[in-house]
Amino acid sequence: MRILFAEDKFTSSRVILSALKKAGFAADLARSGQNAIELLRNYDYGLAIITMTLADMDGYTILNTLRTLKVTTPVIMLSSVNTPDAKIRAFTLGADDYLAEPFEPAELIARAQAILRRSNGYAHPVAQVGALTLNLNNHTVTYEGHPLHLTGKEFAILELLVLRKGIAQTKETFLNHLYGGRDEPDIKIIDVFICKLRKKLQTVGAEDLISTVWGRGYILHDPDAQPPVPSSLATLSQLATTPERAMRQLQAVGD
Repeated sequence: MRILFAEDKFTSSRVILSALKKAGFAADLARSGQNAIELLRNYDYGLAIITMTLADMDGYTILNTLRTLKVTTPVIMLSSVNTPDAKIRAFTLGADDYLAEPFEPAELIARAQAILRRSNGYAHPVAQVGALTLNLNNHTVTYEGHPLHLTGKEFAILELLVLRKGIAQTKETFLNHLYGGRDEPDIKIIDVFICKLRKKLQTVGAEDLISTVWGRGYILHDPDAQPPVPSSLATLSQLATTPERAMRQLQAVGD
């Protein structure tokens, strides 16, 4: 998941960017409010972290501009002001969280992870599909209790498939999820990532989780989801009492 961090102070930006990277996030830095607005307008970010005191405009102005432009990216505001009025104003303008300085980078990471989980429909940090378990906070994966060691890109692909299980994802969607529209490689790289991911899943006995949907992309199946029985066959299974009768009924359906 790609994050935009808006900050014009070198020391602060270095500390936060390092913490985000250690937590498994890909992060871009905007050194001005205008730069942040343009990046969020043109690229798809999972989250924006905006410092209140940028040189060209304050965080309130940035946030108000984003929401006026219908940019719905979740936003965490960072500020040295820790008063109810300041927080209320930020939330009223559309902030998703407000963190007063000084704070520990670990707290910021925890808040970012919580917002990203909620925006993807997960209140709990652990997502499970059959015997496959993903911890969205510490980026660990297990299958039937066996750890699966993935690269950052492989985890991001599996994360998207799990969060949208049962729905085919296009290669363009994967590229956007991995790179946020910036410096994207050739789209064939997704096939390479999927191939490596499948091989790693195969080593723990989960070779059938990811399927190719020709002309559309890839899909992750939920082993616990039972395919619906066609109504005609369901009716036959209820009515047929002998093999001969079942055959006659099948012939009638075919006619």
